[in-house]
Amino acid sequence: QVHVVESGGGAVQTGGSLRLSCEVSGYTYNSYCMGWFRQAPGKEREGVAAMDSDGSTSYADSVKGRFTISKDTAKNILYLQMDNLKPEDTAMYTCTADRSDPLMTAIQALGLGCDYWGQGTQVTVSS
Repeated sequence: QVHVVESGGGAVQTGGSLRLSCEVSGYTYNSYCMGWFRQAPGKEREGVAAMDSDGSTSYADSVKGRFTISKDTAKNILYLQMDNLKPEDTAMYTCTADRSDPLMTAIQALGLGCDYWGQGTQVTVSS
């Protein structure tokens, strides 16, 4: 059974930073599809950042230059470094991953997500 567990959320002021972590377990080798999504109250879920098996990345325009997705291949942990946070970044952040399709691109992952999802971690940015 695959488990996706996020951590690292919290409350920060505008301009602050947070690093989210996502630990994936339940399959032996690394994920092909990896990403972070977020959903704010009253809004639809949106892709924030994604990475494919080649290490290529894709970001939402709203976070480019501020957020960085990375992974620890040995531990199968995905990270989201969030810098220069803004109040509009306030949302529940959810990690997604799978090993279904080695040809999945980061752009596709950003739009569609992956097969497995975590419960999310709350990020709150105050002005």
